[in-house]
Amino acid sequence: MPSATIKIYLPHGDPKRLRTGEISNWSGKAVAGPRTELDQLLKREEAGNVGVYLLTGVDPLSGGPAVYIGEAESIQSRLKQHVDKDFWNHLVYFTSKDENLTKSHIRYLEGRLIELAKLAGRASLTNSQATTSKLPESDRADMEIFLEKIEQLLPALGVEVLVPIAAPPESQEEARLLFCEISGLKASGHLTPNGIVVLAQSQAVQALRPSAKDYPWVINAREQLLKDGVLAPAAGRLVFTKNHEFSSPSAAAAVIHGGTANGRTAWKDASGQTLKQLESV
Repeated sequence: MPSATIKIYLPHGDPKRLRTGEISNWSGKAVAGPRTELDQLLKREEAGNVGVYLLTGVDPLSGGPAVYIGEAESIQSRLKQHVDKDFWNHLVYFTSKDENLTKSHIRYLEGRLIELAKLAGRASLTNSQATTSKLPESDRADMEIFLEKIEQLLPALGVEVLVPIAAPPESQEEARLLFCEISGLKASGHLTPNGIVVLAQSQAVQALRPSAKDYPWVINAREQLLKDGVLAPAAGRLVFTKNHEFSSPSAAAAVIHGGTANGRTAWKDASGQTLKQLESV
């Protein structure tokens, strides 16, 4: 993505409350905030415009992130219909300052946002189908630029549902391949701004270690990964079926080891240096 200057305005001075986001030389604008301030979010002038929106929260069944992506000719009117949805606790919507977005444009954006959220795999979609919209080639190009700005702005507003788990490393430190080994099994991964990605085909022990009993989150994490199909049994071991991002090297190492582990010493590079040693250089 090209470089960008992002302006985030905090009307109340609190980054967790209502805020607006803009990018220099872009006609779009974002308004975001918690569900507890829905009334304020809907009273804003921007809420009366055409736009797309994302409701984010927690899936009550899996306990993982969930998102609803929609479009509306009036953000205000449409969002009032979502108060009966319990899962969401945060809202962000995007409109155009020049009022040039049409119904066809927002239907196209909605479809592309749903497509990107599916590809990213960070959150379960509570609506997996979108209305389709055919646009002239020039309009599609304009909307792809608008979409690119949405992708840049969302993480700055605390929403990462479009960020690919297996995004290409952006620095030399992130690109360095790391390995975590135990009992002849080997996992590989690389650091990310959010933690560490364990790569597909990495291996983990099948049996839990005694230390797991003292830290139930390890057991719960492995059970959830098995349920989601991220981990699968194979010949007396567990195998990662796809790339998966963990919040820290220690969390990843604990799942791989089947019990608590220090990720700073468990992960090593190809020369055998631990992550702790690498970070001290």
